[in-house]
Amino acid sequence: MFRHGLRAGEACLLKWDAVMVEARSISITRLKGSMSGVHRLQEDELEALAELRSQFPDSAHVFTGERRKALTTGAIAKIMKRAGELAELPLPVHLHMLRHSCGYFLAEQGLPTRDIQEYLGHKNIQHTVRYTAANPARFDRIQWEC
Repeated sequence: MFRHGLRAGEACLLKWDAVMVEARSISITRLKGSMSGVHRLQEDELEALAELRSQFPDSAHVFTGERRKALTTGAIAKIMKRAGELAELPLPVHLHMLRHSCGYFLAEQGLPTRDIQEYLGHKNIQHTVRYTAANPARFDRIQWEC
């Protein structure tokens, strides 16, 4: 969810036919009127996906629970809450934090706002600006010759 800025509902709906191993990419179907797209997969993601596939070979969904059914947003919320507790984080963890963290991470990497907008599937750039506005590094390329 973090690497691809997925909403919990998008992760729940993700099916194996969206994973293109040979092309090293994944087709992201966005919710809430956002723009869908294709993202590249890193080697460690491909390895993790292969492990998931071997654990649940008959599942159409990528993220499957112990009962062999697609995870629900409620199940993911419980996993996130427990992870936050185990990490002893000083604040309650919620699902959308992963999507926001992705946006801030991309801004910290110096990606232009338009690229972040496309990556997260925002139709309106105003939803993307929050990530770059908080990043003073966006001005690092300015070279003053006074």
